[in-house]
Amino acid sequence: MTELHANLTSLAYLVAAVLFIMALRGLSSPETSRTGNICGMLGMLIAVVTTVFSPEVQSYGWIIAALILGAVIGITIAKRIAMTAMPQLVAAFHSLVGMAAVLVAGAAFTNPGAFGLVGPAGDIFVASRIEMALGAVIGAITFSGSIIAFTKLQGLVSGAPVSFGGQHYLNALFGLVILGLLVYFCIDQQPWIFWSMTALAFIIGVLIIIPIGGADMPVVVSMLNSYSGWAAAGIGFTLKNDALIVTGALVGSSGAILSYIMCKGMNRSFFSVILGGFGGDTSAGPAGAADDRPVKQGSAEDAAFIMKNAGSVIIIPGYGMAVAQAQHALREMCDELKQAGVTVKYAIHPVAGRMPGHMNVLLAEANVPYDEVFELEDINSEFQTTDVAFVIGANDVTNPSAKSDPASPIYGMPILDVEKAKTVLFVKRGMSPGYAGVQNELFYRDNTMMLFGDAKKMVETILRNLD
Repeated sequence: MTELHANLTSLAYLVAAVLFIMALRGLSSPETSRTGNICGMLGMLIAVVTTVFSPEVQSYGWIIAALILGAVIGITIAKRIAMTAMPQLVAAFHSLVGMAAVLVAGAAFTNPGAFGLVGPAGDIFVASRIEMALGAVIGAITFSGSIIAFTKLQGLVSGAPVSFGGQHYLNALFGLVILGLLVYFCIDQQPWIFWSMTALAFIIGVLIIIPIGGADMPVVVSMLNSYSGWAAAGIGFTLKNDALIVTGALVGSSGAILSYIMCKGMNRSFFSVILGGFGGDTSAGPAGAADDRPVKQGSAEDAAFIMKNAGSVIIIPGYGMAVAQAQHALREMCDELKQAGVTVKYAIHPVAGRMPGHMNVLLAEANVPYDEVFELEDINSEFQTTDVAFVIGANDVTNPSAKSDPASPIYGMPILDVEKAKTVLFVKRGMSPGYAGVQNELFYRDNTMMLFGDAKKMVETILRNLD
């Protein structure tokens, strides 16, 4: 590579890195998210084009074929994917990043000369061994962990935690063995060391995700996002690719910060999340047991009358709204209420849905004004002066047991103080517990009216009765 070309490549990668930083900044707010996405796409385009047209490329056959195949798959998925399936799609993408890191590390180890990683004595540089080992291990954990998360989110396996005696000790043992093999790999580059280390990483990726219950899935998604970034950064060092290093570090660090925010939202230990030691046992206990207490049941007509005569209404959306695709009908209902002089706001819990920001994306898709959407800490104090809290598809994030029942798996999790509203209208298909397997005490409160049925149909019927 000529000095001029090297300088141009570095400049292009620098521009791409700046665009990636601008993308993260833009994605921090719904108002600027579109601009953030555009910056991210432009940065990635520059990085890909710069890499593809490097003079070090020997043949374009496989590269062009891979680009075309990837573009076809990506466009097809983007056109067909439903918003309800977005969390499992993100998990699947994380698995691809992880496997890519493993494959690149494996290729570099198998043929180090092609990557310029061999010293005068014919051995792989020690620094390169550390880089490829970290890339392979983190990538393998990301891949297998993401696959487990995907199967849970997709409903292919139960979302309940899977635990057994000595699970944490086994995870710790595997972790120590992997660390020992990594150190040994720096001394001796025997193939069995590298592949054993990688195989154990695939196993531990499964072990740290299976004990995680449904209520913790948003934290899982953000954690795997961070892992995928660090895997990419590790391989970036192996490939000596500045763009990959910067991009991976940005994704890894931002994912870690997001995981920390999610942990605060779930009242979980950040280090427990990293080690997979979170997600309580939601399969047993009084909170998840069957309950035959009576509830107050209402109709769409009742709900329409109550909300039309209210001064203020707070909407609390959850995953059930996503499943029913009720966000557009909900926005129309709220527009009708605002025309009748009712003040309408939306309350979003940081872990509502199956991935961080899930509800914000759905509401933005329905063109809900950004200034009407509030996070938990900004709106929780308003419930006690609100006439109606309209819960649509949310469950665990409104459960008072998180504050009152130390035996509950969600105890200590900050919740939306919905029960403090004068009237709570709760849209739900039935009396089944939430994704965490915990029965919601809010169902049985005197100020709660249950509206049983499909969320979209219920909202559409309420809308008709508002006229």
